[in-house]
Order: sequence, then C-alpha cells, then structure tokens
Amino acid sequence: MASLYAAKQQLRSATKLKLAAVSRESALSQSSVVSNALKTFKPYVDAKRVSVFLSMPGGEIQTDAIVRHALASGKEVFVPYLHKNLLASPDLPPRVMDMVRLSDLGDYESLKPDRWGIPSIDPATVHQRQRICGGPDAQHSGRALLDLILMPGVAFDIDPDNGTVRRLGHGKGFYDYFLNRHSSKSLSLGMQESPILLYGLAMSEQFLSSPSEGSVPVGPLDQPLDGLILGSGEIKGRPENRTQ
Repeated sequence: MASLYAAKQQLRSATKLKLAAVSRESALSQSSVVSNALKTFKPYVDAKRVSVFLSMPGGEIQTDAIVRHALASGKEVFVPYLHKNLLASPDLPPRVMDMVRLSDLGDYESLKPDRWGIPSIDPATVHQRQRICGGPDAQHSGRALLDLILMPGVAFDIDPDNGTVRRLGHGKGFYDYFLNRHSSKSLSLGMQESPILLYGLAMSEQFLSSPSEGSVPVGPLDQPLDGLILGSGEIKGRPENRTQ
C-alpha cells in the first residue's frame, strides 16, 4: 500500500505541474468543448438525475455551463456536499460526501465559493434539500438514485485489460466512499446492480495517452469509470460507452 500511495502522489505532483502551464484561455476553450459535447452525448441526454462537480477556478474542466444546461433541460441536478461522517468508526473516513439537489438556477447562482474557490452548498440549507444518501438531519430521497455522475480527477488513462477508464483523484476517497454508499442504497431498494454511469471530464493534459507518460496506479478500492470526455472533444472508454 505504501508503494501505491507513493506512485499516486508522484503522478499527482507531475500532473499538477503540467496543468500549471495550461493557459486560462486553453482551459476555458477545452471546457466549452466538453460542455458542447455533452449536449448531444446520449448518456447525458437520457439522464434524469445528474451529479456534476463544481469546479475549482483552475486546473480542471469548468462546469458552470454544464450545470446551467442541465438545469435548463429539466434535469434533477445534484452537486457534492462534504460533511462529518455520522457513523463514528476508526475504519471509516471522518468526512464523507453526499450529493444534494439544486432547486433551480437561482439556487445555483446563490452558492458562495469556499476557501478553494469552489461554489459550495451552505450547511444551513442542507436540511431543506433532497440528498441521495440522506441522514437524520436531511430530507431523504426515497427511491431516487443518480443516473449519471460527471466526475473530476487529476489524471486518467485506459486500462489495457478491459478498456475502462482509470482515474486518479485528489486522494481523499470521497467519490469511492460515496459510490459504495450509492451501491448499498441500490441494493436496499431491491436492485441487483446500480444503474449509475460514471464519466470523467478532463483537459487533454490530464490524459495519459502513451506508455511513455506512465499509467494511473489503482488499488482494490478504486472505481473504474465508464468513460472520459476530453477537452479535445474525444470520448474515451469502451466502444459501447462512447455513444454520441
């Protein structure tokens, strides 16, 4: 595990140096390409309940246009919310992520940036909001599950053995733990498999396209993605998951 952690940290550092050299103009241009590609991307078009990450000011695809389009299209839009884990255990993370619903465009525009510059849900409003996993302080979402999660990451590549997309996150495990909880909820509702689709959004500089660039190290808890939409407009992943 120590060697896996070290390999991940090394790739994070190398990728962040690469991203630091990306101009704001290039980042915005690539973000626009991704947003436009999604508008005709069947998994997104068909999805009714979509989770979209809210972006840092730099170093990743900007999702503002995606959130606005999803809301205007009548989709139920959920965004990440971090909170203290109510299940106290040394084996569980102290902070976890849930997905909470935005009520409308005005709600989205009212979000204030956190210390990283990411628009964030006001904790005082969480008890009023629909949440996927829910909790004693929240309105439960009943049988609602997500159809599609649009995920951030630091680096991505393709697993040569099965064609899935491998993702290197920021190292906190928020998405991995949320996906486990989402799967548990799916099973509790009598579904054998969660219907959720996982797609990463990334600038071209975040994709390792050749062996000379290395590969994304993964462990047993790392969840593979169904696909990846790049700032070039290219969609990576298995052929059946690249439906336009």
